[in-house]
Amino acid sequence: MPKLVHNADLSGRNTFRMKVRCAALVEVDSEEDLLKLDFASLPQPVMVMGGGSNLLFRGDFPGTVLHVGIKGVEQCSQQGDEIFFRAGAGEVFDSFCAFAAEKGLWGPENLSLIPGECGASAVQNIGAYGVEAKDIIHSIRAWDTQEKRFVDIPGAGCDYGYRASNFKTVWKGRYIITYVTYRLWTSPHPVLDYGGLRKSIPAETELSPGLLRDTIIGIRRKKLPDPEETGSAGSFFCNPVISREHFERIVETARNDNGAEYEVPHYVVGEMIKVPAAWMIEQCGFKGQRLGGAQVYQNQPLVIVNASGEASPDEIIGLENRIISAIKEKYGITLHPEVEHI
Repeated sequence: MPKLVHNADLSGRNTFRMKVRCAALVEVDSEEDLLKLDFASLPQPVMVMGGGSNLLFRGDFPGTVLHVGIKGVEQCSQQGDEIFFRAGAGEVFDSFCAFAAEKGLWGPENLSLIPGECGASAVQNIGAYGVEAKDIIHSIRAWDTQEKRFVDIPGAGCDYGYRASNFKTVWKGRYIITYVTYRLWTSPHPVLDYGGLRKSIPAETELSPGLLRDTIIGIRRKKLPDPEETGSAGSFFCNPVISREHFERIVETARNDNGAEYEVPHYVVGEMIKVPAAWMIEQCGFKGQRLGGAQVYQNQPLVIVNASGEASPDEIIGLENRIISAIKEKYGITLHPEVEHI
């Protein structure tokens, strides 16, 4: 049966640890539970939330938070070196990454230690170290709230982009994800040419999914706060993608600041250039800067943390706005938050 709690505390259900509440919290552990819900009787609006790892609550939520806690991972089929596994929407995504690595299967290893659940991976198109969820998502099973039936949606039909999908735009609020089917590989599929990953692997080492997973976990733990100790939502801003002409103007600014030989970190994306937001934030002097209980993380300026454990939403947003304003003034770029504001 669905579990319903009125006036529920959400402070333990969002990784920023914002001390907020919702009018109602509903937990379902199966598709059968979902069918038993009378949505019209619930406080509105109804918002589906996974692990709360990519959210910033601006205050108490007036409606219902629905958590789909369906667990389990099962093999569906295999075609050559492709092997398909279906994971419940409530399965912790990093647990799925560990599961794949333990079986020697390639695909999600670069996404290791990203917080959140499998259902949310299909909404957010999470990504790290040159890999995105779309690269391994085969299909999504979801309840269609308009047609009142379960549907299977191919990953190729979700219009995935950089931290973007139809679930966040034209389908927003329509589908409640219950399962995600991932495509993994038995043959090697290493992705190494991003973020200095290749340099972190000892030469002549035999690559395996487990080795890459362990390497990436090591890198992330050095850069990112432990969510058990410090509240955050991970990467706060999207890395901007700009024209080559705009990039050249940024290079000129950077060399005026740092010397004529200075090289701006960047990644070529087709005809465009991706510039690390963390680099710009650090160049503008925000690394370690605080506003009340909110702070730009010292080891990775792309992250804003609840440094005091008591930071308010206004303090987080105030620091966010200061960063956006400074980057706009210095580089002519408007940063956009990756974190969803509720």
